[in-house]
Amino acid sequence: MEMRAVYAACLAELMEQDRHVVVLDADLAKASGTRGLYERFPNQMFNCGIAEQNMASIAAGLSSYGFKPYIESFTPFATRRICDQAAISISYAKRNVKIVGTDPGISAELNGGTHMSMEDIGVMRSIPGMVIFEPVDEVQLRAAMPVLYHYDGCVYIRLFRKETAQVFQEGYRFELFKADMLREGKDISIFVSGMLTADTLEAVKLLAEEGIYAEVINVHTIKPIDKETVLASAQKTGAVLTVENHNVIGGLHSAVLEVLAQEKIPAVAVGVQDRFGEVGKIPYLKKVMGLTTEDIAAAAKRAVALK
Repeated sequence: MEMRAVYAACLAELMEQDRHVVVLDADLAKASGTRGLYERFPNQMFNCGIAEQNMASIAAGLSSYGFKPYIESFTPFATRRICDQAAISISYAKRNVKIVGTDPGISAELNGGTHMSMEDIGVMRSIPGMVIFEPVDEVQLRAAMPVLYHYDGCVYIRLFRKETAQVFQEGYRFELFKADMLREGKDISIFVSGMLTADTLEAVKLLAEEGIYAEVINVHTIKPIDKETVLASAQKTGAVLTVENHNVIGGLHSAVLEVLAQEKIPAVAVGVQDRFGEVGKIPYLKKVMGLTTEDIAAAAKRAVALK
């Protein structure tokens, strides 16, 4: 199932049980997968038009009256465009608003560089009090949605819209502020978020063939990052690789390095190298951005060689 369909189904469950759950979109309900909710919940759905800044302000106001708004748009417009409203009207005012940015990083594909936000985590991570969550697959997203609903505060959800490879098994237990150990290893710690998690697990197989045994940790909550898990794993293996569908500046790599700032542990990054996006399909974009399985494996070997 597409991630946006899972997101919409989870929203429907929340809206049925709580009339205070409302959804605001910037004329992108079809793109976000929530168009069908307008028929089921006409009094809880609001099309704000292509006016994300206004949408964020309306959500802040609704929150002040006890509503629980979810606002959604393409990633650059749910972050860069509403940065001031997110900072002041929502986070500074301690409003309970969930901000959903769809098609993060290269997943914007044919919409190209204008819709391909490589810096959204950096933008939102700099706002005090902002929680940042990026699901890997539909199992994790289903498990996370009720937890996020019960969290009283502002959360930025970085949502891949399409189908993803399944990483987690049914019965998975989600903890918002605890990273997930996917593979234990001894030679290098790989911290990965979002859509590149499955690619990372494939890269680990290539590394094992060369006698390199990697520990893989999914960092689904990038802010606040699980410092304890990051530090313990890095000290155990002595080498670090971060993998993300985001600029290497300001995102997961920066968050991990902040934890390891006083540790003498080599760290290498796989991510977008401080550039804008371009038009293309995901396989092509992975190649030009250096995000393929082979790129991940090669970067891991470089990190191990630095020990």
